[in-house]
Amino acid sequence: MVAMIDYGVGNLFSLKSSLISIGAEVVVTSDRDTIRTADHILLPGVGAFEDAAKKLHDMGLDTIIKEEAGNGKPLLGICLGMQLLFDKSLEYGVHEGLGLIHGEVRPIAEKIPEGLKIPQIGWNALRFRKKSPLFRYIKDGDYVYFVHSYAAMDCDDAVIADTEYGAYLTAAVAAGNVFGCQFHPEKSGAVGLNILRAFVEYGGEGAR
Repeated sequence: MVAMIDYGVGNLFSLKSSLISIGAEVVVTSDRDTIRTADHILLPGVGAFEDAAKKLHDMGLDTIIKEEAGNGKPLLGICLGMQLLFDKSLEYGVHEGLGLIHGEVRPIAEKIPEGLKIPQIGWNALRFRKKSPLFRYIKDGDYVYFVHSYAAMDCDDAVIADTEYGAYLTAAVAAGNVFGCQFHPEKSGAVGLNILRAFVEYGGEGAR
């Protein structure tokens, strides 16, 4: 079972529909016991980092996510959910993340040439940087759908794929059983579904 964290941030319906379409059992929940009994955890997110981090903390979900990830349970963060995995974000101030992957989230304006539209919205190709179980069913150069103004930086050890938008930006990360996608698999057609399929099939050290 996949526990999709419900903390009031993100479009849960389309992501849940995508998981169901690949045959996954999924429950949208903020209940700690349900999260503990799940085989996989999915952390979605759309919006502002500070608000999302506060909601996770206020609901006590930051603690259970870190505990379960520390026990080896597979965890996938998507879009803002991926950014929350990092040490901190510099989005309108400095805000602490979950610290599951080392690095920080900063504006893409720091890296891309002037004149390119922000946010980056649309389809862009993945460039694989490392072999990963997430890429089991896709190939280097496949296109996925992005919507973001911020990107993870100073995290080279964790980057498994990047994407070119005037400069190379972090597209996907991994640290052991913890994974993140800056793009939206649920909006990325067959490629995105195959990424979700690979995650659901990934055993991980602590998967039940």
